[in-house]
Amino acid sequence: MTQGNDSIPNRRGLLALSPAFVFLILYVVVSLVIGDFYVMPITVALLAASVWGIIITRGLPLGGRIEAFSKAAAHSNILYMVWIFVLAGSFAALAKGIGAIDATVALTLNFFPASFLLPAIFAAACFISMSIGTSVGTVVALVPLIVELAHTGGANIPLYVATALGGAFFGDNLSFISDTTIAATRTQGCNMADKFNANFRIVLPAALITLALYIMLGHEVEMTAPASDNPWWLVIPYLVIIVVALCGINVTVVLLLGIVCSMLLGLFRGVGLLDQCRLMGEGIDSMGNLIIITLLASGMLGLIKNNGGIDYLLQRLTRNIHGSRGAQGCIAVLVGLVNLCTANNTVAILTVGSISKNISTQYGIAPRKTASLLDTASCIVQCLIPYGAQTLLATGLAGISPASPWPYLYYPWALTVCLIISIIVKSRKNAA
Repeated sequence: MTQGNDSIPNRRGLLALSPAFVFLILYVVVSLVIGDFYVMPITVALLAASVWGIIITRGLPLGGRIEAFSKAAAHSNILYMVWIFVLAGSFAALAKGIGAIDATVALTLNFFPASFLLPAIFAAACFISMSIGTSVGTVVALVPLIVELAHTGGANIPLYVATALGGAFFGDNLSFISDTTIAATRTQGCNMADKFNANFRIVLPAALITLALYIMLGHEVEMTAPASDNPWWLVIPYLVIIVVALCGINVTVVLLLGIVCSMLLGLFRGVGLLDQCRLMGEGIDSMGNLIIITLLASGMLGLIKNNGGIDYLLQRLTRNIHGSRGAQGCIAVLVGLVNLCTANNTVAILTVGSISKNISTQYGIAPRKTASLLDTASCIVQCLIPYGAQTLLATGLAGISPASPWPYLYYPWALTVCLIISIIVKSRKNAA
């Protein structure tokens, strides 16, 4: 963080952040005013914001500005996500083509009453994400199946996707093997067990509130198991995906194993190799829009960082802190806003980790509490933004707008309320 003589003036700092404002106005505000998130394509909003980001970048010729944008878009983390998108699209299309999804849906509806589907999806997402420590892996494992469940009963697909997303971030926030947990505890110098205990008190009430809400909503769901002549053993690809993911294996390997398993079962059922390749190609093509959104968003956010937008946020938010409550609120808002500008909760935690540790030391905040604040606030924002990798992947697999699950994301809002209460209550105890 730059300070002192290197302090960024308000005008320059706001200008550096302006591409994010352009995107939010064009996509979120316009869509809210119109009342339809399908009217304004997110790709167009990101393109306009990216062009504006290139225009306002100083000190470089046009070629250099475009190169800075391209370097941010081609970061190794971004290309890794592109690999996941390609493999996820291939697996989802292949599994559907050989009948695996239909068989799994029929089996699920035969065993579970329709009224328990929503709470079961949320609970399953919480369990899987807690076990594997990654929200992306949870989305890969569950979303293709739950989308087909929603299709079968004519249910609200964005609601079902939002249910899985909320549960996915439960484990992303809490799991011992989550990269956000590792980043938060390392930057604050506390052990994972202490952070878990502090975090659990915030997360559990939010999860229980959300689960109760889904139980109430579930009573309105009416579904009947579809007639299916697909054999039960076609569920094996999904069992492989879930079991292997629970073993903590890299998500790309998980998807590759799912693809191989689906191909073998497809050959056994008489689906030719070329037909399977066609299905996978269609799945990859369906991810094209998602990949473009990811690259544009990453390039735009990279320019914001290069132009000093992140440093400006750090300066402004840490300038006037009053008391332990204000310090905790500042840490939560700080990591949330940086997450908004980076679309990556782990990167946001690492970016503000050092300054957060300084703040917590100055105001007597326990390291485990600071780590919990960082992890929880960043996961809340990551779950809510329509250009986060998890939301893009889930909505891409579902074939819906990235913003369409937003009204149904009950868990992050419940978690926000619980986080605010934890700050107020803890601060009052310290004052007493």
